[in-house]
Amino acid sequence: MSEPKKKVLFICTHNSARSQMAEGIARSLFPQVEVYSAGTEPTQVNPLAIRAMEEIGIDISHHRSKTFEEFINKEIDLVVTVCDHAKETCPYFPYAKKRIHAGFEDPSSVLGNEETRLDAFRKTRDLIRDWLKQNLMDLI
Repeated sequence: MSEPKKKVLFICTHNSARSQMAEGIARSLFPQVEVYSAGTEPTQVNPLAIRAMEEIGIDISHHRSKTFEEFINKEIDLVVTVCDHAKETCPYFPYAKKRIHAGFEDPSSVLGNEETRLDAFRKTRDLIRDWLKQNLMDLI
């Protein structure tokens, strides 16, 4: 019998960009891991996050913003907060084995024309991808 998959949950405030991109990238890089994302105040997946991810061949257009409460009573191997606000406001997960913070700037806060804003999403996407490649498997 095979060992159960490790479970990772990424959390940011709105579950609209950073945590959604982290979920999509982690699923793509580590199919042996169950990956989820949620928000402390979920809204909807940002269209620019969807576009930035499409550029690297990852489709998150079917993702939805979820509340952390959907996961509070689930066994999770690793909870990763990806924004400072979520780090401060995220509740305790009683069944999480480990919790860490890996803060990334909010691309949604960048002002300017669409190309400028999309570039911010690309930058955040690439930083998240690099961080995941370097760290995720060592953390779970």
